[in-house]
Order: sequence, then structure tokens, then C-alpha cells
Amino acid sequence: MTKPRVTHTLLTLSLLLLTMSVFAAPDSLTLKWAYQTGGRLFGSAYFYDGTVFFGSEDKNIYAVDSQTGVARWTFETTGGLYSSPVVSDGALFMLSMDGFFYAVDAETGKLRWKFKTGGERKQDLWDYNLSDAVVNNGKVYFGSSDQHIYALDAADGRLIWKFKTGDMVHATPVIQHDTLYVGGFDGFLYAHNATTGHLLWKFRSVGDVYFPKGEFQKGVLFHDNTLYAGSRDFNIYALDPKTGRGKWNMKEYGSWIIATPSAYRNKLYFGTSDTHVFYALDAADGRVQWKIPLNMRVYGSAVADGSLIYFGSFNGKLYGVDPETGAIKKIFQSIGSKLNYARVFAADDHFKAGFSLYGDDTDASEQQILALGGFVNTPLLQNGTLYVGSTDGRLYAIAAD
Repeated sequence: MTKPRVTHTLLTLSLLLLTMSVFAAPDSLTLKWAYQTGGRLFGSAYFYDGTVFFGSEDKNIYAVDSQTGVARWTFETTGGLYSSPVVSDGALFMLSMDGFFYAVDAETGKLRWKFKTGGERKQDLWDYNLSDAVVNNGKVYFGSSDQHIYALDAADGRLIWKFKTGDMVHATPVIQHDTLYVGGFDGFLYAHNATTGHLLWKFRSVGDVYFPKGEFQKGVLFHDNTLYAGSRDFNIYALDPKTGRGKWNMKEYGSWIIATPSAYRNKLYFGTSDTHVFYALDAADGRVQWKIPLNMRVYGSAVADGSLIYFGSFNGKLYGVDPETGAIKKIFQSIGSKLNYARVFAADDHFKAGFSLYGDDTDASEQQILALGGFVNTPLLQNGTLYVGSTDGRLYAIAAD
């Protein structure tokens, strides 16, 4: 499979100088424990009552003691798990590639109920996640590859309403003031009444010459009465949540913006796919505050601990950066990255000679990237510990202080 044409930006002298400064001797983050599964981890972890919950490509949902890293229980589905769990009222909710949406008792790991969708699938090589669920007022909401947005009764899985879009929905819904917001692979961002499912408005992405649908692959951010969302049409959008009209947009020429942006102290933080840049923007008007070059994609969101912004990359590195300057202060490298980094990158951190990310055999190249033990998801920060899953199959617990 060959990815459609993408224009890659060249590093300017200023970016090279910035690289030298922000990568200057960051401190190493300390590993507390790592839990090995039988498959790659693409979804984020969830913390509830001293337990960390997460799913693996090996088809299992795991409940692991947050302090010791010892499994409390596992629950096996019949498909890979590419979403993130959520727990509410003692029930864990999660969508599986087997086409079932599961409700599992968070204490015992026993099945409460399951709901069958019209089937789950991936769009292409670079579509790594299914929709996460959100729970609100006794209802659980999620999107599906069968093109529907679902609202189920959280207690028994009964269908309350569903809405058919024009393509797959792998983004995670967000609910504010009884309005549900979610984007889809049809290039629309939808606003629904969360109680009734009534469509309030929909926003169409601009599109791009190479990606005319302008797919919304991941979830939106609601912050300070504004919706923020990235798209495969190279744009990040800021929208009015009541009307769906645009406030501003920024086009990152040559790169999808997959990651859901994060907000901290009136700045937006997010990484890009193909230009391999991490940005800080003014949340009010989209002006660039700073940016740092990386050597790989960022799909997960960033999290803040009060002093640093943490985010992970497909290169198998977790970064802790100064929120005001972008200077890299702390770093952690996965086991998979340590073992396989030199197979992809040269000593100067650029791609080694002969490696092409989007060349004649993109499948083989993507497998090499996944072997780096990348952090595709969003780190979970809880009680001074970062919990983050890796494509080397491990969930890492890392000291953030």
C-alpha cells in the first residue's frame, strides 16, 4: 500500500538550532514497572479505584494494580482492542474489533452485557484506533466503523438512539451541556442533542487536493467555549460549539493533524503526523507560540502535570517539555525503541540511509516503525505516575516527578 502524496517540509537552519537546544541533555524519566501483553497497545489506559485498565491487540482487556503492575484480572474478547476503556458506576466500557461493544464489571472482570455493531474495521495502515466511549447521564456513547454514532443505556446495553453518518466513526465523542460532538471519516464534525440524538449542526472540513474528504480521525477538544479538532486535510480547526461556524484554522502544509489537541494555560498543544512537529498555539487565535521538530509522528494527546507537558511519539520516546518554551526537560525511551531504534534511525536521529517511510513497500516500513515500541496513545497521569501503552506490547508506569 502506498500513502497518497504528502509534501514533506525540510528543516530550516532555525529548526536545526532549536533541535540542538531543546534536546540538550534532558533528564531520564524513571521506570516503575512494565506489564507485558501479547499484542501491541494502541489505546490509552484508564485509572479507577487503584487499578489501571487497558486493552491490547492480543484481544484482552487488562486490569492491573497501579502500584505493583500485577494483573488483577483479564477479560478476553474475540478481536483486537484499539480503543481506550472508560469506567463508570463500576462498569468498564470498551469497543472491540470483533464488532461488539462490551460492558465488563470493573471489580471482577465478568461480562455484564455486550452490544453488536455492524462491524469494525480500519480505514488504512495509518488508522490505529477505534472510538473510545463516553458516559453521561446513564448513557454510553461511541462511534463505529458501521458509520453510526450510538447511544446505549449504560445499565443494560439497550439501544436508545443511533445516527448514521457518511463513513466510519473512529473518533471519541465529547459531551458538553447535553450536546455530543464527534467527527467522522466522511469529513464532517457533528453536534447532536445527547438525549434525543437530534442533529443540531454539522461542519464540513475544507479538504485538500490529496485528501479531499478531510477526515476527522480522532476526537475534539472542548475548551473555553471553543471546539478544536485536527483533520487529515492538514488543518486544525477552532469552531463555535453552538453554531459550528469557524473561529480560526491553521493549515500544517504536508501533514495530517490526527492528535486531539490539549489545552493548558490558554495554549493548545499537539503533534503532527508527517511533518513531525510538536506545536504550542495561542488558543484564542491560533498563532504559533513555539514548535519543536521531532523525527516521527505524534497521534496521542499531551498531558500537563503543572510544570511539564508530556507526550509520546511513534519513535518510542516520551517527552516532558517546558510549556512556555518547548525545551525538552525529560525523556523516556521504551524497551522496543532501545532495541530497534538503530534499524530505522541513524546516529543523528534522522532516518538511516535506505529507509523510506512512504516508499515502495509502506507495509514493511510501517512494521519497522511499530517495532520501535512507539507511544501512539495519550499518557495517563495519575498521582505522579505516567501510564502509557506501547507498540512493543508493554504498559509502562513511569515516575513523572
